[in-house]
Amino acid sequence: MHCTDTAAAADALATLVSFRTVSSRARGGTDEAEFEAFLAALPGLFPGVYAAMDVERVNGRALLFRWAGVPRTSSPTDNTAPATTGTAGGLAGPAVLMAHYDVVPAGDEAAWTHPPFSGHNDGTHLWGRGTLDDKGQLAVILSAAEALLAEGFAPARDVYFSFGDNEETAGDSAAAAAALLAERGVRPALVLDEGGAVAGGAFPGVNRPAAVVGVAEKGILDVELLTRDPGGHASTPPRMGATARLARAITRIENHPFPQHLPDVTAEMLRRFGPHAPLPLRLAFAHVERLRTPLTWLFGRLGGETNAMTRTTVAITTLRGSAGANVLAATAAANANIRVAVGETVAGTVERLRRIIRDPKVELRVVEGNEPSPVSATHGPAWELLTECIGMAYPEAIVTPYIMMGGTDSRRFTGICDAVYRFAPFAMDRADRASIHAVDEKISLKALGRGVRFYETLLRKL
Repeated sequence: MHCTDTAAAADALATLVSFRTVSSRARGGTDEAEFEAFLAALPGLFPGVYAAMDVERVNGRALLFRWAGVPRTSSPTDNTAPATTGTAGGLAGPAVLMAHYDVVPAGDEAAWTHPPFSGHNDGTHLWGRGTLDDKGQLAVILSAAEALLAEGFAPARDVYFSFGDNEETAGDSAAAAAALLAERGVRPALVLDEGGAVAGGAFPGVNRPAAVVGVAEKGILDVELLTRDPGGHASTPPRMGATARLARAITRIENHPFPQHLPDVTAEMLRRFGPHAPLPLRLAFAHVERLRTPLTWLFGRLGGETNAMTRTTVAITTLRGSAGANVLAATAAANANIRVAVGETVAGTVERLRRIIRDPKVELRVVEGNEPSPVSATHGPAWELLTECIGMAYPEAIVTPYIMMGGTDSRRFTGICDAVYRFAPFAMDRADRASIHAVDEKISLKALGRGVRFYETLLRKL
């Protein structure tokens, strides 16, 4: 990778950030013109990609690129051959590299150090909504492909780029892309989407950065809690009206968290951290199977991130009651956003919620629910290829699997691929991770350059 590749990726990303491709479920909340302008800008930014690949729209505004593979018949010194031989030879099928270009709202734009849709480059960081989530990933994928095409390179197998337009609203574009590939008989050997990253300070006591690769993701479930009452004037409140009943249900949920367990993936993560942890933790992680119960208890008390690794979590996110200050609520409602642990189910989660609330007058309605994803293997050609490429871009990082707390478009591909992974090749410290979906989202130019290198390496090995 050359400095020019980093500069080109930064310039492209700055342009892409300038488009307000904000996803919204609200009617009229999405500016169609901004999405179309984004799509219209891509051929000019990546002319080699558009000249060499088949590009089609899916589900309206999503994109699917096909880079046709060329079977290797030339010598390894030819620039169309892989730069190195490696584990990709064990893959039997094409690869799908994913990203999404829709973003969440910027919030109070005046609170940003640099305007959220400016793509401001201060020489160290590039600022703006979507730089980390997830236009940055899209930019480095296309920048890597553009650079390789300029060399005359072609992959040994078909490679698809699937770029979604409604990931932030859990939309259906990725599902449509997966269905289209399935209809054409395409069964990928590898799918790679956003998710984990090269995280600094991610785990207590481990000083080296951790390249965390999501091998599964929790299920996402929204449940509406609804209570009813005759309503009336607030001067004569009844006992246990709609709002009080709802508040009691919420308090019971808060006081009765779902049971803990330590998934096998998390145990494997601890084993990999072990040699790099201070002595007491090193010993504990080396014997994680024997110490599973106390480690699970400890995780539940170290903080929100580690607690979420051990159980199904419930967060009350919205509340609705009376429309007037002096009017009793005839109905009161809350949304429970639930992340269903791997190994559990949506139906079982709703049933447990009923038992926790212990009130038949609190109605539960599933608004939307997705089961936890299958768990991809932490061995075999696809995993080994990823870890090798990560090691070349970030030799200082500990590569480890983990279970994602959030959801990605990649879950839509688990029906056609057994090796679905979630990893963004960007170094992110705590402040970087906290800026995702918040104020002052930005990416370092160094991380952007390493991201291009990662994808160049991966594409060469494919």
